[in-house]
Amino acid sequence: MSNQMVLSYTNSFALFRPKSNGHFIPSIYHTDVLSLTRHVSSATALSFCQLQASKLHDSPVTVASDVRYGSKQIISVDSPLYDYILTNVREPKILRELREETATMRGSQMQVSPDQAQLLAMLIQIHGAERCIEVGTYTGYSSLAVALVLPEGGQLVACERDGKVIEVAKRYYDQAGVSHKVDVRHGLAADTLKSLIQNGESCRYDFAFVDAEKKMYQEYFELLLQLVRVGGLIVVDNVLWHGRVSDPLVNDSKTLSIRNFNENLMKDNRVDISMVPIGDGMTICRKR
Repeated sequence: MSNQMVLSYTNSFALFRPKSNGHFIPSIYHTDVLSLTRHVSSATALSFCQLQASKLHDSPVTVASDVRYGSKQIISVDSPLYDYILTNVREPKILRELREETATMRGSQMQVSPDQAQLLAMLIQIHGAERCIEVGTYTGYSSLAVALVLPEGGQLVACERDGKVIEVAKRYYDQAGVSHKVDVRHGLAADTLKSLIQNGESCRYDFAFVDAEKKMYQEYFELLLQLVRVGGLIVVDNVLWHGRVSDPLVNDSKTLSIRNFNENLMKDNRVDISMVPIGDGMTICRKR
């Protein structure tokens, strides 16, 4: 369908017909399958009907605005569906207790979600990671999820500048019996990473997770690339930044930092990448 485009899947559909001057004029039609096939291909009509059917079944979906990506339907996660996802997360009791305590604290939105923590833990297990770094620990939910699946001799360097939340994290490390696996570093993460490099730790780590000051993402990434071995993983959180990265009208400093970081990653041949729309968006990077 080169000169026509289905614009929406509401109770009507719109065809944008190009004029000779390059502008598009919309024509609105009522949803009628037979009428629809007179204006677009049968494949497009089928896709449109599938969208309508999913709407009727309360399964919100979206498709790429660029028709060259086809009409692949991507699920949009609303509250009921996200509740369902959470019921399918195997969250250990100690993690649930930490999550619930953190929910009562200021800044609780900084904590990763249970489904994100489960993904991090699985990446550790799949990768066979033993030496890990976390940049931005907060109350310790993600670091605890990682420590629980690390082998007995594994180690996680947890970087956090807030001493109050570190005490919460340490309490739960103790309760979970993993304190011996977690090396808590209180201070600025960039300073900690630089000290690890200066101490000869380059290429000694298997996995790193970044969930800290957004304006520092590029610097954290460059330091972690020195610390993580070839084949190691660097996972970066909040890469979708509540959807602001895709809005050209939003240009605050944090959004710009994340947007620029994402653009730089796309051009960075030192890593393989996969942006995953889980939580607030996570990009998994594999060092080449």
